[in-house]
Amino acid sequence: MSLNTFCFYLFKPLLRLEAFLVRRLIARQLKTPGKGKQRGFSLVEVSIVTALMVILAVVGIPALQDYVVENKVPKVAADLQRFVARMKVAAIGGSDTPYASINRRVLVNGVRGSSALVIRGEGNNALVAHGLGGQGALDHGELKVAPVAAPDQSAGSAFSLTLDHVNHAACPVLATTLQRMASQISIEGRGGAVMVKNDFAVPPMAYQPVLADAQCERGDSNHFVFVFQ
Repeated sequence: MSLNTFCFYLFKPLLRLEAFLVRRLIARQLKTPGKGKQRGFSLVEVSIVTALMVILAVVGIPALQDYVVENKVPKVAADLQRFVARMKVAAIGGSDTPYASINRRVLVNGVRGSSALVIRGEGNNALVAHGLGGQGALDHGELKVAPVAAPDQSAGSAFSLTLDHVNHAACPVLATTLQRMASQISIEGRGGAVMVKNDFAVPPMAYQPVLADAQCERGDSNHFVFVFQ
């Protein structure tokens, strides 16, 4: 369903009612019951139209935000998958810690030209906004990368991608899309961080989509950490 179609079905009843009332009010305003006289809008009439406009704003804006975020997830996930694949190819034949030097600059270079991720700033101050919640400012809607240690290995044997302030509309599709490539996935939303996949566990913990969905909190308050090896 396109965004235009979604808006049409969501707001059609209220918009039709508001348009009807506005036409009635304008028609009454233009009537001249006596010479040189025009009827004004009553307080009740103005209040009804104002209330409808407030309802449209209160109901419509969050619904549209959720819809936009939900439709961004596939593009963001595709860009992350390309970055992960690029890092894994670069690590082939390297040392036991091929990701030891991975940092923000590597991330910025790796996602440059992305169709969904947005690079803000230059040089060491550059950051990557994921666009799935938050404002895209430092530590608020940002995508981060860091070297991490796989079990019984040194730091740099794996790397993590962290997305902070993710909107609930991206849950759990974001985790579901990346779970094939990730060795670990944790989500912090309702309470502390909860592991929803862990290939490093004994026995390995397969991806738990129901747990991932239950962990997500409403609003831009979810924190995702993906570990790749």
